[in-house]
Amino acid sequence: MAEGFGINCIKYLVFIFNFLFAMTGLFTIIIGAIIQSSYHHYENFIGESFWTAPIVLMIVGSLIFFISFLGCCGAMRESSCLILTFSVFLMIVFITEIGIGVAGYIKHSELKEVLEKQFNRTMEDYTTSIEAQHAWSLVQGDSQCCGINGPNDWKRIYINTTVPSTCCHILPENVKQCTSYYASKEGCYPKLLNFLDTKSLLLGFVGIGIAIVQLIGVVFACALSRAFRENYETV
Repeated sequence: MAEGFGINCIKYLVFIFNFLFAMTGLFTIIIGAIIQSSYHHYENFIGESFWTAPIVLMIVGSLIFFISFLGCCGAMRESSCLILTFSVFLMIVFITEIGIGVAGYIKHSELKEVLEKQFNRTMEDYTTSIEAQHAWSLVQGDSQCCGINGPNDWKRIYINTTVPSTCCHILPENVKQCTSYYASKEGCYPKLLNFLDTKSLLLGFVGIGIAIVQLIGVVFACALSRAFRENYETV
C-alpha cells in the first residue's frame, strides 16, 4: 500500500474534492428539475429547442455524480486504473460542457428574435388554438403582465377595450369585465425576455465555475494516478 505522506495528502484531497463535486452534481440535477417543472410551459413562446437546457443540466449532473463516485472509489482503493478512468471521464464532461456553452451562447443570441416571433404567432392563433389560449393565460397570470408590449396589443383580437381576464390581477368589486383600463400595463415580452436573460447569465456563471473545478480535479487525479503507479513500480 502507498503510505507516503505526499500520496496520502493527494489521495484525501481527491476524495474531499470528489465528495464536494458529487454534491455539485446533485445540486445541478435539482436546479435542472426545478427549471423544467416550473417553466417548461413557456415553450410555446421560445420553442422546444431552448428548453433542452434543463434536461441537459440533469444529464450532466447525473454524470458528475457517477464520475465523482468513481473518483472516490479510485482514491480510497488506491487504484491508478480507476483514477485514470475518472480523469478521462471528467475531461470528456468538461469538453462536452464547453460545446454546450458555445451552443447555448449561439441560442441566446437568437432568443430576442425567436421570442418576439413566437409571441406574435401565438397571439394570431389565440382565437383558434386552445393551446395558444392556455399559454397566454399561464404567462399573463404567472408574470402579471398583459399582451406582448402592453394591453393595447389585444386590439388585434378584441374590437373594444376588452382583454383576457388573466390581464387583470386585481379588479374592483363592481367591475365584472377585464378591460385595458384595469389590466396590467407591463408587456409579457420584455418581462419574459429579462427573466430568461437573467437565468441564462446565472447558468453560464455556474457552468464556468463547475468547469474550473473539473480542471482542478483532472490535475489532482492525474497526479494521484501517477503517484500510485510509480509507488507500486518501486515496491
